Amino acid sequence: MVDRSIKKAVLRVRRGTANDEGRYNDFEVPFEEGMSVLDALRWIRVNLDSSLAIRYSCINANACKTCMALVNGEVEYTCIAKLTPGIITVEPLPKRPLIRDLVTDTVPEEEKL
Repeated sequence: MVDRSIKKAVLRVRRGTANDEGRYNDFEVPFEEGMSVLDALRWIRVNLDSSLAIRYSCINANACKTCMALVNGEVEYTCIAKLTPGIITVEPLPKRPLIRDLVTDTVPEEEKL
């Protein structure tokens, strides 16, 4: 028997590296009021796909802003972007070199060795 009272959201996540064409994977996640997109991404890593590459550093305020991504086409902090029922598309930041999945190179060129 399926419990229909559990609300769901679907994250459509851009996957891949700079060296491939990339693809989108859809992940169904449980939805609770107040959840952020980052909460859902972390849930995916723990429960569905540990290979999903994401970056966040909420425990270190000196490195905040590392969770930025495109959420439904808008640059957002995934820790602030609210999860909603339905499909949410999450993509890496544009104009940044892609490392893998949602992880981009955030070090300015002038600071690289």
